[in-house]
Amino acid sequence: MVQIYFLGTGGIMPNRERNVPSIAVRYRGEILLFDAGEGTIRQMNIAKLSPMKIDKIFITHFHGDHYLGLGGLLQTMNLWNRKKPLHIYGPKHTFEFVRNFINSGFFRPVFDIHVHELGEARLKFDGYEVWSFRVEHGIPALGYVFKEKDRRGKFLPEKLKVYGLKPGPLLGKLEREGQIELNGRIIRLEDVTGPRRRGVKLVYTGDTAPCERVVLFSEKADLLIHDATYLVPEDRGESYHSTVEEACEVAKKAKVKLLALFHRAFRYSHDEYLSKATELCDVDFIVPKDFDLLTVESDHWKLGNVLEGAS
Repeated sequence: MVQIYFLGTGGIMPNRERNVPSIAVRYRGEILLFDAGEGTIRQMNIAKLSPMKIDKIFITHFHGDHYLGLGGLLQTMNLWNRKKPLHIYGPKHTFEFVRNFINSGFFRPVFDIHVHELGEARLKFDGYEVWSFRVEHGIPALGYVFKEKDRRGKFLPEKLKVYGLKPGPLLGKLEREGQIELNGRIIRLEDVTGPRRRGVKLVYTGDTAPCERVVLFSEKADLLIHDATYLVPEDRGESYHSTVEEACEVAKKAKVKLLALFHRAFRYSHDEYLSKATELCDVDFIVPKDFDLLTVESDHWKLGNVLEGAS
């Protein structure tokens, strides 16, 4: 199970309805933060998420609405006497821009900050991977994939009975080691389990014009969080952003299970986005609000809001 907290769903600048981008992904007690627009620490406090639980921050690009909240996060961690290291990932120039924060004012961190500049990379962690990929935004910019490792299939009672296995230490050993010997017979884990279960796949584009690399990396994702800044192309001008229709087309091409329309311009209301997406989208979609909480498993999802309860 993976939980996605939409801490800020707007773009460019905050308005009364929504803050600028930040997404917290909670997995097995760890929080991964994707982007940190201004006010992210306030949004986390409202959502009752501790910044001390963050081990990794992934920045898509260095426009202010995606990273200016880093300063508040780092100084709050310092104030609370953080001890464990923090890892910050981002595109080219990440080291330079994070160093500027650390050297700002009289702030000096009491904990280690490890900065990683990425191109297209595949980072392996305990139980999951994070992939970075290039997007089209006119400056160095990345999208990210969170991919939970595939899990073993469930134990099949009828198979356990055939091999004379019951819940207990022997079954635990089989799960840990992959095979055991019982009564002179080798029993492998796959002999008594069903098909492997596909791990959850989440994709976050950050800011981007529609591009084939997003389609490629989003293939059959459980959730695609895609830039949908504008309702119509004429509002976009020459900026490297996507419209609602373009985001829907990308999701359809990639055969994703659920699309979240994100980075909505401050000039439009939530209802305007919802109406446009209902008109144009041929895929399942949501238009998340600030503090929406999406719980995703490989076979289903549930949407709620930390301020309002589940829906």
